[in-house]
Amino acid sequence: MKKKKIEHYTVKEALDFHSSGKPGKIEITPSKPMTTKRDLALAYSPGVASPVLEISKDTNLAYDYTSKGNLVAVISNGSAILGLGDLGASASKPVMEGKAVLFKRFADIDSIDIEVDSKNNDEIIKTIKNISCTFGGINLEDIAAPDCFIIEEKLKEIVDIPIFHDDQHGTAIITTAGLINALDITGKSIKDIKVVVNGAGASAIACTELFKNTGVKNENVIMCDRKGVIYKGRDRLDQWKSKHATNTKFRTLKEAIKGADVFLGLSAKDALTKDMVKAMAKNPIIFACANPDPEITPEKVEEVRSDAIIATGRSDYPNQVNNLIGFPYIFRGALDVRAKTINEEMKVAAAQAIADLAKERVPDEVASAMGGIRPTYGKEYIIPSTFDPRLISVIPVAVAKAAIKTGVARKKIKDFELYSEQLKNRLDPSVTVMQGINTLIKKKQKRVVFADGEDENNLKAAIAFKSGGLGIPILVAKKDLVKKKLAEIGYNENLDIEIVNSTDNKKRKKYTKYLFKKLQREQGLLERDCDKLVRNDRVIWSTCMVSCGDADAMVTGNTRRYSSSLEKVSTVVNARPGEIIFGLNLVVNRGKTVLIADTAVNEWPDSEQMANIAISSARIARLFGMDPKVAFLSHSTFGQPTTERTSKVRGAVEILNKKKVDFKYDGEMQPDVALEEIFKELYPFSEIVGNANILVMPGLHASAISFKLIKSMSRAKVIGPLLIGLGEAIEIAPLRTSTSEILNLASVAAYSAEIIDYEKK
Repeated sequence: MKKKKIEHYTVKEALDFHSSGKPGKIEITPSKPMTTKRDLALAYSPGVASPVLEISKDTNLAYDYTSKGNLVAVISNGSAILGLGDLGASASKPVMEGKAVLFKRFADIDSIDIEVDSKNNDEIIKTIKNISCTFGGINLEDIAAPDCFIIEEKLKEIVDIPIFHDDQHGTAIITTAGLINALDITGKSIKDIKVVVNGAGASAIACTELFKNTGVKNENVIMCDRKGVIYKGRDRLDQWKSKHATNTKFRTLKEAIKGADVFLGLSAKDALTKDMVKAMAKNPIIFACANPDPEITPEKVEEVRSDAIIATGRSDYPNQVNNLIGFPYIFRGALDVRAKTINEEMKVAAAQAIADLAKERVPDEVASAMGGIRPTYGKEYIIPSTFDPRLISVIPVAVAKAAIKTGVARKKIKDFELYSEQLKNRLDPSVTVMQGINTLIKKKQKRVVFADGEDENNLKAAIAFKSGGLGIPILVAKKDLVKKKLAEIGYNENLDIEIVNSTDNKKRKKYTKYLFKKLQREQGLLERDCDKLVRNDRVIWSTCMVSCGDADAMVTGNTRRYSSSLEKVSTVVNARPGEIIFGLNLVVNRGKTVLIADTAVNEWPDSEQMANIAISSARIARLFGMDPKVAFLSHSTFGQPTTERTSKVRGAVEILNKKKVDFKYDGEMQPDVALEEIFKELYPFSEIVGNANILVMPGLHASAISFKLIKSMSRAKVIGPLLIGLGEAIEIAPLRTSTSEILNLASVAAYSAEIIDYEKK
């Protein structure tokens, strides 16, 4: 039977994702304390009267006293939802919520989705006008053409906040950035190039207009729609198409493309043929942006032209045209200067900033965030990666400057260097870290064992690992039980994932022999004892797979206690030479990322062990692109008070002093001293106070309590515990671990297998 392709998710899984816990993807949380009667009095009556009275005198003060300055409305009527068509306002809500999530994830902008149940443009315009005073900006989404043009143009006339239709202008900005760099690489002048645009919808028209505003001559652009070339005198052209009609004898795309320097496609699959590509000018620039399948694939272009630069809307090809590179950061810059509109100058500035960023050398920390990849400016890198962490510190600055220069900013920014640094702190580092890891392992395709293959969350994680292209999963499970579980969660039973178990006699004998050789002296076990372990314990079996070279890495857990899983793993694998085994958690909160150790293994480490934990943690921090700053934590700070237990912590510092390590460290200190800058003036002699990003705990009790409290009671994100110092790339998931957390651990295990030089037994 032919094996079927694994989908990224099932319909049931997607529905469960959106309905589990609090339905939907967004919520509203208070930004001020609401714990006491006084807090409530300040937040509402009578305290709220004070800002009310001030705003009544000057409405611009709403930016100072309310969330308006960081609030965007995502508005749709559902008339053109993704590629699904007109499905109505209510059906568009999941998409609009998703857009709101993207605003938050990439630019720390709060968003509220608003679905307007109307096809009447006047009604929609009136609705948005009447609520516009609530928001700092309006993002129009999934509104069919030509209505989207009419609505946007009218709103720009009557409201004094940015109106941005991302389907149009987001695409336009990214393609323009790509065009600027493609012309630079090919040595062509923007004033001389001939451009052919295939497609005449909202995106195509917006791209064409921004191309022209950037320098492309009007007479050098030919636009085509389903009926062919849009030429002057053609019947039944609306005002938007007629604006781009040209005097030309060409009537078809095939005719128009001859000698063209640039092809911009926002149309349909296979609209551009290899013969058409052949007919283009020297060093052609091809933007095939139809989704999910482009007008022509890069492979087909390469078959006929080696001199072409090509971009698509897909992530599996170089030069992805992705609106995520634009709209969050454009709004970020516009909001931060309280802009009245997003004008053409701001769009051009954004495009130029994106183009310039691609030309810059990718620094080490960004290369780390991109999986160790350091792309260089050229034919296959004309547009920065969607996940380039520099985007947020570059694009908003350019947009803000353009807004100020053109007089549409209500607020000036005095120090742009400081502003850029503030923007960097808005990013969620955990996402950046995992993106870097995933980018690397996609290229390496490691074989990762999922030891608990019959567990639902492990099974889903294995499927996601494969479908996401992260590597090759191997399930340790019984095939009939996996088949049953797949049916329960909505997947096709013909799962194209390798399934293994102890019924494989050849491997069973191999692993028994390996284990007996290791344990006969360590534990005095007989060969039949080892055979029993291999046969009956899937963790033992899985660990042997890695140790014997049948897999690169492994993830287990979720079905048993962490200590139990670690005991099984440790039966087969020892610590790496010169290392200590410990647990390390990555904790990410707003503007702060820290590593906490040891969170899983050593109950009461001595001074030497604490020092070694610090050394290994510093090494891991560097792998994550962090500059390690270690704080040894205690209930005391620099000897106040001094106890037997604090002496142990100070002993670790003294050991590092003798070792002369290449990272900063200090202790002992309390956690608030390590993390909060207000304590710097009290302890000016310490570079770690207020700056620590690695917290070495005095004992397992303290670390376990700390990070689990953080995970349970705060909005911080916690990754791990990661198992450090083990002789193989193995991670253990605690009880009740989610699918996404298991997936992260599998990715980390695959990453470790690639970057760490494990001593093979």
